[in-house]
Amino acid sequence: MRGTTFIIAVLICISASVFGQKGKLISFNIEPEREFQVIHSFGASDAWRCQFIGLNWPEAKKQQMARWLFSKELDKKGNPLGIGLSMWRFYLGAGSMEQGDSSGIVNPWRRAECFLTADGTYDWSKHAGQQWFLKQALKYGVENTMAFSISAPVFYTVNGKAFSPGEGRTTLNVRDDYLDDYARFLVDVCQYFEQEGLGFDYLSPFNEPQWSWDNPTQEGTPATNEDLFLFTHLLNHEMQKRGLKTQLALGEAAEYQFLYQKSNKHLGASEQFYDFLSPESPYYVGKYSHVAPLFSAHSYFTTWPVEKLIDVRKKVRESLDKINPAFDFWQSEFCILEKNDDIKGGHGRDLGMGTALYVARVIHYDLTLANATSWQWWTAITQCNYKDGLIYIDNGNDGIPSQNHPDNEKLKYDGHFHDSKLLWALGNYSRFVRPGMVRVNVLLDDGNDLYQQARSLMVSAYKNNIADEIVVVAVNYSDDVYDVNINNSERYEKDVKTYITSETHDLAFFREKIDNLKIAPRSVKTIILKIR
Repeated sequence: MRGTTFIIAVLICISASVFGQKGKLISFNIEPEREFQVIHSFGASDAWRCQFIGLNWPEAKKQQMARWLFSKELDKKGNPLGIGLSMWRFYLGAGSMEQGDSSGIVNPWRRAECFLTADGTYDWSKHAGQQWFLKQALKYGVENTMAFSISAPVFYTVNGKAFSPGEGRTTLNVRDDYLDDYARFLVDVCQYFEQEGLGFDYLSPFNEPQWSWDNPTQEGTPATNEDLFLFTHLLNHEMQKRGLKTQLALGEAAEYQFLYQKSNKHLGASEQFYDFLSPESPYYVGKYSHVAPLFSAHSYFTTWPVEKLIDVRKKVRESLDKINPAFDFWQSEFCILEKNDDIKGGHGRDLGMGTALYVARVIHYDLTLANATSWQWWTAITQCNYKDGLIYIDNGNDGIPSQNHPDNEKLKYDGHFHDSKLLWALGNYSRFVRPGMVRVNVLLDDGNDLYQQARSLMVSAYKNNIADEIVVVAVNYSDDVYDVNINNSERYEKDVKTYITSETHDLAFFREKIDNLKIAPRSVKTIILKIR
């Protein structure tokens, strides 16, 4: 208890020193009348780890993980209990788990079950751990759910595996005589869950089709734009025939550049904005009743250096506006993969502010330059010594360094679990920037351009017309304290609710006055301005 008391005292002193410290003066000029995109969701996926945790782990532990991910409730002091995700992604496996070692996928955590069995019947008890998390998401009121497939069932693939046979193959790893069956399989799954009261709002049928997926580290298949169009046609027909509510969420491009430019290495799977969204293209999908008006891609390998981070997102927006602005853009998967000077790359878990700030910066520019309406993290939970999770599990160490580590088997059933600063920094957006809110313009008077702001202070604002609020999210990448002046502050109530994620706080609630707002160094802060 003495140690705990000392730590609390230190944190109080640190907080007090920030609030009492003279900082750089900066003005936020919020322009509520200048509106941009309507926010759809913030999400994460259950991929790989939830299948074991949801099935085997002690109830209290997995309940706490679900609370962190989905809860929108507050504790007695006003601190959020969770980050209130508004999108949950459910991974539809291809059957590599049932194949075991013969699947060719060495790491059992990267294998997945399949609802379809070898005799053509369905076993709806499969994916039990994932179904547990799905039910928790719906219980907590998560607004959107998505089923996503990255390989056809192994019974339908060319090589009988959940990964591609390789040898230069760039087309869908599905036998021609099973394409209709694959479409029916995906629609069967959506129909079953709808009948069970667990219906998916969206189905994502492809994942990073530009990659060859011939290295057996996980399930996956390449595909050309022609493949994707023809399969979308089959899916739409089957979904329309059955009258399903589920919509197709297309895209999941491996990198942003595949959306707007031609790749000589991936000729048949690039320029996707034009091929799928232009009414002049033979692959135009806007004519289909069950295709949602959106297209998604992954932020991988476009976040460093910051000049690339910014310039690529500008091109995404410019291209989509030119080809078909009626479609929304979603950032649908991201974790740390590329090497960079700030946090060095994906290897080596980081539960601190380094990775949290790096990702918050990516979110900021995806929302403010690419105008993403949805932003989704890769995997909610990880057992690896890698920067790929929001919640980390381990056996009292830094996680699994290799697929052959003995803790791999133990962690299927129990272990330690930890939140991360990344979890709570994502919560600075997801918990308060809710579906239906509108991003509005905000200007800073610091004289910095976008590239300079990326290394200092980044600010975005969102209008909640229902609650008469403006939600401001500030990402302070620097070591400076900022004193904030809100222009036209008379528009807002004097008492302001703020929520801070820093080295000393996890989305912690503070009451502040509008004329005495501060932003701490190396922090993410959400400011709720109540309109008078």
